[in-house]
This record gives sequence, C-alpha cells and structure tokens, in this order.
Amino acid sequence: MTRTAFARAREFEGFVESFMEREKVPGIAVAISRDGDVIYQKGFGVRDLETKEPVTPETIFGVASVTKSFTAVAIMHLAAEGKLSLEDPVARHIPTFRLSNGKDASHVQIRHLLSHTTGVPPLVRREELTKLGDHLDYLATASYDLLGEPGDYISYCNDTFLLLGAIIESVTGRLYRRYMTDLLLEPLGMHRSTYSLEELARMQNVSVPYVKQAGSSDVKRAEWPTLGNYEVGGGIRSNVLDLLKYGALYVNDGLAEEKGIASESLLQGMWQPVHPLTRKAWYGYALKVTPDYADGITLVEHGGGQPGVSSNFGFVPQKGIVVTVLSNLDQVPIRDVWLAAVNAALGLPLDQKEEREPDCDATPEELEKLVGTYRSAEGGQLNLFLREGKPVAEVAGAEFDLRTSSCETLVFLETEMPLRFFFKSEEKAWAVLLGLRMLTRAE
Repeated sequence: MTRTAFARAREFEGFVESFMEREKVPGIAVAISRDGDVIYQKGFGVRDLETKEPVTPETIFGVASVTKSFTAVAIMHLAAEGKLSLEDPVARHIPTFRLSNGKDASHVQIRHLLSHTTGVPPLVRREELTKLGDHLDYLATASYDLLGEPGDYISYCNDTFLLLGAIIESVTGRLYRRYMTDLLLEPLGMHRSTYSLEELARMQNVSVPYVKQAGSSDVKRAEWPTLGNYEVGGGIRSNVLDLLKYGALYVNDGLAEEKGIASESLLQGMWQPVHPLTRKAWYGYALKVTPDYADGITLVEHGGGQPGVSSNFGFVPQKGIVVTVLSNLDQVPIRDVWLAAVNAALGLPLDQKEEREPDCDATPEELEKLVGTYRSAEGGQLNLFLREGKPVAEVAGAEFDLRTSSCETLVFLETEMPLRFFFKSEEKAWAVLLGLRMLTRAE
C-alpha cells in the first residue's frame, strides 16, 4: 500500500512540514504498517543540502539507539536456545568482568544490562576502543561511584549495555556484527541496513548527517561517527521500510518463531515494565513502554540520537501498528513526529500526549533542597536555580521554566518532561533523572 491508503495523510504531512520548518531539519522519512501491510511511507525534505537530492522511504539514516532492541532480541534468541538466562551473572559469560575500585560485580545480571539498572553511571565515551575486551578493562579501571545496587536505579549507560555484545561473542564464538547480520538483518530482508561504514559508502540514497550549531539556526555537515564498541547500542544504519520489517517481529503473531529468532513470549518480555521513568512510562529491556496511553492502548518505543541522527521507532501491540521516523539532524524532538504518526494511525488528535503530570505546590524550603548543579561524566549537566521563587533549569546553555509536580518532581513547561530528584539521608537531593540519565550533585 502507498501513502494514499493512509486516510489522514494530508493532516499529518502538514504537521511534519511545520515541524521541519521550526526545527530546521533537512530531511525526514516516515513509514507506518498495520498487521504487516505498509499503510504509509514518505520522505520529506532533502538528504543532502548541497545537491538537494530528496529523501525517499528508502533513504538510509543512522538509527542510533534504536539498535539496542536488536541486541536485546539477540539475547532473547540465545535464551530461547538455552545458551543463557537473563538472570545469569554477567561474569558467568565474561569471567573478566570487573567494576572500578574492586566494587562487587557478582550481582550484576544480564537483565540489568538490558534495563540500564546496573548501578553504573553514564561514563566518558571511549569511541577509540574497538575490541569489546578493551571495554572490560575500561569498566574495571575508570573512576566512578556506583549509583546503587543493581536494580535500585535506572540510568542509561552505553558502556554497560555494550557488554551484551561481549556476551553474544562469548556464547556464539562469532563477531557481534556478523552474528547480528545473520540472525536479523538478512532473514528479515533488511538488505539496506548495515553496521559497516564501508558498506554504507558503497550504497546509494544515503543521507548526509547534519549537526546543530551552538547559538545559531544553521546546521553543519558532519562525518558518520565511527562508534567503536558502541555499535552494540547504536551502530545500525537503516531506512524506515527496513525497520518496518523488523517491527513486524513484535506485532505479527508467529513471525519471530517462524524465522527461528525467539518465542513470542520472550519478545513480549522485552516490553514488560522493569523500572519506572515517570508516573505513566517504564523502561523494559531496550524498550520504553507506556502501558495505558489511551483506552488501554500500550505504546512501545525507543529513540536514538547521535551526531547527524534523531530517530524513533516503536509499535502498538494491540493494534498491530509499527511506526518509524528517521532524520538527518541531531538534537531535535523527533518523537513528536513519531507520536503524531501513531495518533493519526489510531484515530486520535495529532497533538495528543501522555497524561500530564499533576500540579502541586512546594514550599521554598522543599525547592531549595533541589537547587544545585548535577553532572555526569558523559557530559550531561543541569543547573537548577530559583528565579522569583520559581524553579528554572539550565541545560546545554538554554534556560527552561519548570513547574512543581511534587516535592521530588519538577516538570518542563514547554515539553512536559518530568525531572525526578532522589534523596538518601542528605538534606539535599543527591541526583536527578534527566530523560534516561542520572546526573549526580556536583561537589
């Protein structure tokens, strides 16, 4: 089916065009399927600002962290074969696994890697490391304090997630990217998807990555990031139609078993709530889940961002709907486009969002406990201060007004994204969850 089968195409396309103009995005591709049939596919804008070549549904973009669910599927496949269990200690499959300063690593299990609940905070990226064994040395020698015991807190950590690639290599005796290609990309017919930059250079209809310029609306051409070991969580380059083929694994009954990948129940386990992100949303295994988005409908998704990439992929299991959106500019709220596409496919208002966090008054004393600077070694930073008694957050050089939802939760007025603060025995909050990353109070 073509885009004409999508009854709300004109309304949705107006939304996308307004989004692109506002965010200065060169190119976007969108595709939607229902029960395995493509009901909408379209490219917007250009893949190259110099040549003005248009984006098509076949245009290749980076997918960034959408890759993580591919790796999780491979782990589920090995579990189905009886070669590992999600409750296995990581050290059972990687005997050299250690944490910094002799911290106990014996309780870190595979499921903690999948759900970003190992207790390891975001670390300085080491993209020059290209052998997974080298990353084991890095985790054992880098200087960091654990956030807590495994399972206590969620904090996105690419450096522990990539250990799943090391487990795959240990269990199968094969290189991670070769195993992934044979297990998923080839059987699913994802012939315009690859981990290899060398292969990418030989392909046609490939987007040019662009990055935002600080303090300017201009964008600048960028090179594809080489990633090194981080390819385990972000290395696939693909297109929206190939990603629909991948999404079919989750919504088409029996397909995963037919392809010999995993049982339906194992894949469904990936989007069962593991750790709360907000009042309504949870993180599972390499997928975010909103269990009751509207009328009992579940949203399952994952986004991604890299230099020159903003992506979002997901599905509505009860309706057999898969939606994928890819773009060639970083740091844009591409999920807005994804959610509008989901809403259109469900017959909901395009601008519908999750239920907003409640309003709540906080005393000046309660707000003062949140004030401060919070950082991660990966580079994230948030400065929280009060202006005329109202909370304001400074992130990446920009200021954002906040409202109070509880004495431990503030909400961005513009986006409705919550900031969850955490307390131990201290008078002041010791950490804040910004998106998916835990930032700790700076000394």
